[in-house]
Amino acid sequence: MHRRGVGAGAIAKKKLAEAKYKERGTVLAEDQIVQMSKQLETFKSNLEEFASKHKQEIRKNSQFRVQFQEMCATIGVDPLASGKGFWSEMLGVGDFYYELGVQIIEVCLALKHRNGGLITLDELHQRVLKGRGKYAQDVSQDDLVRAIKKLKVMGNGFGMIPISGSYLVQSVPAELNMDHTVVLQLAEKKGYVTVSEIKTSLKWETERASHVLGHLLKEGLAWLDSQAAGEAQYWLPALFSELTSRDVTPEEANQMTP
Repeated sequence: MHRRGVGAGAIAKKKLAEAKYKERGTVLAEDQIVQMSKQLETFKSNLEEFASKHKQEIRKNSQFRVQFQEMCATIGVDPLASGKGFWSEMLGVGDFYYELGVQIIEVCLALKHRNGGLITLDELHQRVLKGRGKYAQDVSQDDLVRAIKKLKVMGNGFGMIPISGSYLVQSVPAELNMDHTVVLQLAEKKGYVTVSEIKTSLKWETERASHVLGHLLKEGLAWLDSQAAGEAQYWLPALFSELTSRDVTPEEANQMTP
């Protein structure tokens, strides 16, 4: 027996059913989008009400401020995105982070002759707190990170280099690539690094290690101790706790370079 061919009517019926399914799917997708939009608007409205009620805690309590920022992030709201509007006027967060950014710049400029423009986030936090005084609004490291990100957008050389769960804050417009970053991370434990250590740990050739260290010296981010026992040591003052704990003049710094 010959199989009976599919008739034109069956084909038309199948296409009609597919079109209906597609139309129904489109309607459902549109309904879901509308519902999600309504939920987001409700969440945003509740967030604004929450901010109004707790604005003093948000301003004064750094931990509370972190949690509030995380709540905002879940619906794509950035209270720092603009100096105008509800969030800035209600909370004053724009002014807070602007003032904090100014303090960060002041600390970094004051220490630039010592560390070449690199400072650990921990030390920056301690110095900002010291400069603000004990009666000033509390500031967390999260606040510093947010303020630095805003400074970075301005394109004035600020950036952050990850090291062991924290950061090195860069305040000069030096070009640092991944090679420079891994060398900084390698120097973290002792505050200095040598060419041999780089070759052993990173499996690099001498030329590559010397090129990276030469760039750090040129940018003022490293100091060379050419009289160290064994071989020359390249010190990273931002990581050298004993060095950063006392005042060092530019003249003293020059004595450590060849």
